[in-house]
Amino acid sequence: MSAPVSDAVLDQIYRSARTNNKWQAKDVPDDLLRDIVDLAKMGPTSANCQPARFLFVKSPQAKQRLKPFLSSTNAEKTMQAPVCAIIGYDLRFYEHLPRLFPHNPTARTWFEGNEAHIMTTALRNSSLQGAYLILAARALGLDTGPMSGFDNAGVDKEFFAGTSVKSNFICSLGYGDPAGVHPRGPRFAFDEMAKIL
Repeated sequence: MSAPVSDAVLDQIYRSARTNNKWQAKDVPDDLLRDIVDLAKMGPTSANCQPARFLFVKSPQAKQRLKPFLSSTNAEKTMQAPVCAIIGYDLRFYEHLPRLFPHNPTARTWFEGNEAHIMTTALRNSSLQGAYLILAARALGLDTGPMSGFDNAGVDKEFFAGTSVKSNFICSLGYGDPAGVHPRGPRFAFDEMAKIL
């Protein structure tokens, strides 16, 4: 059995962590992005399907390609961030199941020809993996700014044309500027959002 992590770790990952809107002009090394993915990929997905695909938009040229597809409220803060991760999902994830889920050689057949099941599984599990990415980034000392507010179809055409990958959401990564953090929004009490039966 694992021991609980320290309060300091919980603070860093959950209680003190915030969605950031302003960023310090400090580079995020490529090796750190690799470390984040190496942690995030360890989180569970159904049948170990791992549909998420992460595209890190980092160079000025890549950011300019992304900018036209961002909502007006998201454009400036996303351009200021050192990195913007596009969290996508591969609609052909099931083709990898013989390797990723080897103890059931028939797992691929659960999805072949069932577009609704493919989409539901890809979207659900890539959302999970995107959350794992956020927690991994926080655990490794980065701040995050996840958001919707972009043209998915435009992003898909610009960055994923000719592939089976579609965009889910985006998340800025870097070292946050505390001046851009809003007061924490209210959270539901346990009884408003949970029950124990």
